Amino acid sequence: QIRLAESGGGSVPVGGSLKLSCTSAGPIFGGAYNLRWYRQTPGRQCEWLSTIRTSGGYLYRSSVKGRFTLSRDDSKNTMYLQMNDLQPDDTAVYYCVAVHTTLEVTFRNCPDTANGYWGQGTQVTVSS
Repeated sequence: QIRLAESGGGSVPVGGSLKLSCTSAGPIFGGAYNLRWYRQTPGRQCEWLSTIRTSGGYLYRSSVKGRFTLSRDDSKNTMYLQMNDLQPDDTAVYYCVAVHTTLEVTFRNCPDTANGYWGQGTQVTVSS
């Protein structure tokens, strides 16, 4: 079973930066799972942000492209999300999730533990 854990959240002022980590208990890259970042704000649908595909390709939501950057460290089984120029609308709980490549799903709420392996989430608060 895959186990993921996020870290790196916190409170920053507008324009600040944070680097989130998503660490797997075991090897996770290049297998049968895409790794994704989502965020959830109360009253809003779970919002997809980015994906590391099993092929190694990176995908980004258009609204965060250029501000958010994915990276990975295979030796640490860790995926990172560098977030720059943070704005109040970025305030949310951020989740990483491993989703099987055969699963086509849109998450309305995070976490959707019936579909994929989710971390516990990490809070990001951006204050003006």
